[in-house]
Amino acid sequence: MVFSWFRNRHRAELLEQPFPDAWMEFLQANVPQYADLATEEQKQLCDDIRVFIAEKNWEGCGGQRITDEVQVTIAAYACLLILNIKHDYYPDVESILVYPSGYDVKNRVADASGVVDEAPAHLLGEAWKQGPVVLSWVDALVGGQDSKDGHNVVLHEFAHKLDLLDGAADGVPRLESDGDYDRWSDVMSAEYEMLVQQSEQGKASLLDSYGATNAAEFFAVATECFFEKPGQMLQSHARLYEVMKAFYRQDPAARATGRQGVHTADALETVKSLINHH
Repeated sequence: MVFSWFRNRHRAELLEQPFPDAWMEFLQANVPQYADLATEEQKQLCDDIRVFIAEKNWEGCGGQRITDEVQVTIAAYACLLILNIKHDYYPDVESILVYPSGYDVKNRVADASGVVDEAPAHLLGEAWKQGPVVLSWVDALVGGQDSKDGHNVVLHEFAHKLDLLDGAADGVPRLESDGDYDRWSDVMSAEYEMLVQQSEQGKASLLDSYGATNAAEFFAVATECFFEKPGQMLQSHARLYEVMKAFYRQDPAARATGRQGVHTADALETVKSLINHH
């Protein structure tokens, strides 16, 4: 109780300070989705970023420096996921480890007979159960700046953390009702099986074929696609889009459409002014 009081007081004091101008430059340059948010959502995201940065331990690995740009970019995408859902800033994530680029690890793998061996792997990120999130900075930066390539390692790894909140990496985050779980199971199972078949047959898919690895990876890949290719997901995977929309309580396809509508309106006004001028 006392800890909660001090924590909430510290958060309130933190949010009394203005969002730094330099941070806003990083946010606008590296997180294109920020421009699509409503004004209140933008304010909420900025508040969440400040709390997230302040309450996590940040460690640079392999020579990586932890700069304001690193923190703001990673925090923005982590907090974008939880923008409209009840949360406490990923309580099971105390530390964020950042490498300059992809890094090599040795995974312990057991064969059919139970013999355990170490297999080398090159990773862009990891989400440890009850542990840190590990990220490649160059991939976080490039994947963030290109908001339409469907790849974003920060969204991917923090989607895993949402999945793990109930203790299991099974592609099923905490939902609100039995009906939500039933619908989630129905839609996600069908979409996952479809991706597995397409992957086995070598067919192209909107969803990255890495999502065919298992249900947990499918949820993480679907999350990337939902935020980076929302219009395409809505068109070709409408049921998947709707369950993701219901879980995240966000509608990025509508945001993108609204942005295009604003640009069209601006263009029409420009044309009208030119006509009137002449």
